[in-house]
Amino acid sequence: MTCRPAGRAWIASFPRPPLVRILRAHLATFNEGPQDRLFYGVKADDLPFITYRRAWKAARKKALTEKEFASPLAARPYDLRHACVSTWLNAGVPAPQVAEWAGHSVDVLLRIYAKCIVGQDEAAKRRIADALGE
Repeated sequence: MTCRPAGRAWIASFPRPPLVRILRAHLATFNEGPQDRLFYGVKADDLPFITYRRAWKAARKKALTEKEFASPLAARPYDLRHACVSTWLNAGVPAPQVAEWAGHSVDVLLRIYAKCIVGQDEAAKRRIADALGE
């Protein structure tokens, strides 16, 4: 998925809403290194995949409408990454900046997310008119 060599860490720098700051504070207090996990199983080992799935399903059921829950919306935790990148693009953050934050090239970013960019026509036309002094 990335162009990074195996084992090479990537650290992103992007806007952090309050919940991310809380998570970072928790990790700074309770985790000892980059390989530490946020959640552990009963025997202090990896949390079984089915446990993640059950928790995610319960969270979706609580947060979404019945129609949304029945849809593929946020079907997997990883889908939140796509929601985040789409939100940045739709907020008008320039593609090169979003690509940097997401760890993509601009080419990959636009190939994947161009179809998610909606409702920016009028704002783009205003920026062009302003640039032309109209």
